[in-house]
This record gives sequence, C-alpha cells and structure tokens, in this order.
Amino acid sequence: MDYTPVTPFRRTIDAAILKHQAATQEDLPPTGANKWEVLRELAAARDAFGLSDRDLTVLQALVSFHQATILGGNDSELIVHPSNKAICERLNGMPCSTMRRHLSNLVQTGFVVRRDSPNGKRYARRYGDEKVAFGFDLSPLALRFQEVCEAAEAVRAAEERYKRLRATVSLMRRDLAGLAEYGSSLRPDLGLWDQFSDLAVLAARDLRRKLEMADLKQIEKALGAALDQARDLLGDGNTENMSTNDAISEQHHQNSNKDLYDFEPRLEKARDPSNALERANAGVRVDRREDEGDPPQEPENQLMPNIPLGLVLASCQEFKSYAEQPVRHWHDLVRVADIVRPMMGISPSAWDEAKRYMGPEEASVVVVAMLERFGDIRSPGGYLRSLSTKAAIGEFSCGPMIMALMRRDAA
Repeated sequence: MDYTPVTPFRRTIDAAILKHQAATQEDLPPTGANKWEVLRELAAARDAFGLSDRDLTVLQALVSFHQATILGGNDSELIVHPSNKAICERLNGMPCSTMRRHLSNLVQTGFVVRRDSPNGKRYARRYGDEKVAFGFDLSPLALRFQEVCEAAEAVRAAEERYKRLRATVSLMRRDLAGLAEYGSSLRPDLGLWDQFSDLAVLAARDLRRKLEMADLKQIEKALGAALDQARDLLGDGNTENMSTNDAISEQHHQNSNKDLYDFEPRLEKARDPSNALERANAGVRVDRREDEGDPPQEPENQLMPNIPLGLVLASCQEFKSYAEQPVRHWHDLVRVADIVRPMMGISPSAWDEAKRYMGPEEASVVVVAMLERFGDIRSPGGYLRSLSTKAAIGEFSCGPMIMALMRRDAA
C-alpha cells in the first residue's frame, strides 16, 4: 500500500501510540523471532511492561491467527485481521468488552499496533501481486524480542536472589531458635534467650507472607546480629566445657566404641570379691589411699542437674510405666532409675560409677533419657560408662540430651 495510517479509527491518539507507530517503521530482524518463544519470555517479564496475564491471553489469541511460527525474517506480512467474534471464540467465550479492554492495553504498551481501514473494518485485499491488510500489526513482537528477553532474564535473576535470601533467612531463624533453646538450658540466668526465641518466632510468622526484598534484608540483618550475640554467649569460658556430642549422636558414639563395651555383661560376671576390677578402673586412687592408711576420700559431689525436673518429665515418657507412683521430686526419679536400670542391662558397677561421677539425680536423668532411645543404643551399660568417664573430667552435662529429645518430639 502506498500509505500507512498512524491514527486509529474513531479513537483518540496520544504520544505513546505515535511512538510505537514510529518504531514499526524499522526493518524487521533478518532471523525473525519464534512467536511462542516471544510469548514465553513476555510472560516472565510482563510486570516490567505493565501487562497482566489476561493481556497475554488476548495476545496469544491474536498470535494464533498468524499461520507462520517465525515472525519476521522472510515473512513481512505480520498483520492479522480477525473479527472481535473470532477473537472471543479463541478466548473461550471471553466477553467482547473485556477483550477490547485488554486489547487496548496491548496497543498502549506497544506490543500490538492498529492498522485501521478507512471504515474501521479489518480485512485483506489483493491487487495483483500486492496484498493490503488492515487489522493488528504484530511486528513489534519481532522488533522488541531482544528487549523482552533482557527484561525476562532480569526478572529471573531477581527471583533467584529473592529465593536465596528467603532460604538464608529461614536457616538463620532455625539456627537462632536452636541456639536460644540450648542456651536457655545452659545459662538460664540470662534473659536474652527469651528475646532470641521471640525473634525467631516473629521471623517464622513473617516468612508465611510474601515479603518484599527490603523486608527480607531487614529480617536478615536482625537475625544476623542476634546469631552473633548468641554465639558469643555460648562460646565464652562459662560454657566451653559443656559438650553436646553425647546427646546428639548416641548411636554413632556407641557404634564407634562397640569393641570397648560389647562385653559389659562378661565384666560383671568376672568381678571378684577383692575389688580387683574396681581398682583397675576409676577407683584405683581411692584403694591406694586405703592401703597407705590415709582416710578414704570420696569424689566431690556433683551439682544437681542443670535442667528443671519438669522439663525431664515432659521429655521422657517411657519410664512412667515403671513408676509405682507419680514422680514429683528428684529422689522419686532416682528410685525409678534404680528399677529401670537392670531391665536395660546396666550392671550395678556401671550404675554406681555413674552416680559417683554424675550424682544420683543426673545419673537418673541419663538413664531415663537412654530409655527413650533404647532401641538405638547397642550396649546401654557401656554407653553409660563412657558418659561417666566424661563426667569424671567435667566434660558432660545431661542438658543437651534432654534438648535433643525435645527437638525430636517437636519434629
């Protein structure tokens, strides 16, 4: 056609439409663009161009009227001319008024250009070898394909950064909750643990919503500061001798030392009346003092367990079926442990050694905690001896064992 109109039929025109009309005068890319790939990339970057999913649905219907898969290249005829009724049929019966509203947005954003006929109808005519068509020009899809791809890649990169930051915040929240729980068992005198726990709960509540990037960064900053403070408190000299290895990996500890403790029942049978075996174990120094005439010295009494009795009762349930009456005091728990101990295969000598180095109350906590995971411990007597050895040098606390049981129940 000799002349290409720039104004729509019986519609107002503005600067945006003139700009998009002028852009269509450029030459189409020689390689063209796959129309389905254009739609896929535009769907990823639709927010950057002010398009909605319904706008893209209407655009997809328009693109389907173009028979070729490649837009541009050797094909310069990119004007489709379906009627409103035909478009709505391909939109599964979308109301015509709704379709026209989304079509207007496509024109305003420049992805579709109107080529209206003198009477506003859409049609195509042939004059010899020349074809003249009036309708919707799809050439902007080919001309702006590179722009759409760059915008889609930027959106995907931003989404990836958001996912990574959200995962980081979730892990930091979990670590802070665990450190607060562990720290409150070791240092109950500090009120910061409750603040850390509250911060973790609030972060978990915020993560249920769709947060903005700036909000996530603020939460990450607050959690990072709290984690640094919690690690400093747990890493000072007051807690350096408290270990959690026995609480977290009982089964691994037992398997790695099974050659030492698998013969616990044989040691019990081989015990002679002269206490030779006890002299070979931890009591050798006491026996030497007795032989030398010095007054016997008992090991220093251990402190009471560093956790409240109520927490032990809440975490350990198996021993209650062996208790004749409800456990209300530490001496009640010691009496139950005396009953349960032989059923678990723990020898009297191992039990006495545990009470000597841990104290009766903490030794009872260890026994009822072991009962909770009795199926995972290969030799309970040998395992108890290993914990007694750690207690003798001040490297054991029953608190982490109870905390591990609480985490297991909460999982």
